[in-house]
Amino acid sequence: MPPSRTILLVDDDHEVIESLRTVLEIKNFRVLVARDGNAGLAVAERENPDLIILDMMMPKKSGFLVLEKLRSRPGGMIPTIMITANEGSRHRAYAEFLGVRDYLRKPFAVEKLMRSIEKILGEKILGTDGELG
Repeated sequence: MPPSRTILLVDDDHEVIESLRTVLEIKNFRVLVARDGNAGLAVAERENPDLIILDMMMPKKSGFLVLEKLRSRPGGMIPTIMITANEGSRHRAYAEFLGVRDYLRKPFAVEKLMRSIEKILGEKILGTDGELG
């Protein structure tokens, strides 16, 4: 069965990338990976994913700078979930101003991320009990 949708993970944390990639691939998503903001923008432009999961703090280009570039792209903003260990409410407000669909603070339950993906893509990926089944 071919993957249903494409999700781009943009994060410099190897553990975050690998754990999210595993869960998303089990749920039949095609997963693309970029480990810094510049690479994330390049992949987003080339592949036009259905959704981006974007870390805020990364080398070369922060998540905010990536969002600013995505907003001005000719194809329009790609739905984006920002993930961060940052506690600041000003950061959340700015991310929302830039157009993120959700903002999750690390560490977060994978189920919470899956619910957010379901809501954004309009696709059922969790079991009826809310678990990853």
